[in-house]
Amino acid sequence: MADKPVAWLGSALAALRALPADARRDAGFELRRVQQGLDPDDWKPMSSIGPGVREIRIHTGLEHRVFYIATFAEAVYVLHAFEKRTRKTPQHDLELAQDRLRALVNRRRTNAGKK
Repeated sequence: MADKPVAWLGSALAALRALPADARRDAGFELRRVQQGLDPDDWKPMSSIGPGVREIRIHTGLEHRVFYIATFAEAVYVLHAFEKRTRKTPQHDLELAQDRLRALVNRRRTNAGKK
């Protein structure tokens, strides 16, 4: 089976590139596993963002997170990447990922209607 491509929504790629090198390397490794149909080494479901959304948890002395959804056949969509500074995920990070997921679902629905 061929790997699924990764699609970056909004500023998710720029946000990932802004992370420290060790966090970027770990995120890339984990996203590669997801492309291959495997689970990341450390993840949890993020149903508060939407069904099928997962959080990759990256520990490098600091905490980093990558929100993604891989349930669509065409791609692994990265919704958001950020450094987590508190125990609870900040509301603005959750809302940003929710907005990007909503836009993705709407775009897919619109494109499906055009076929």
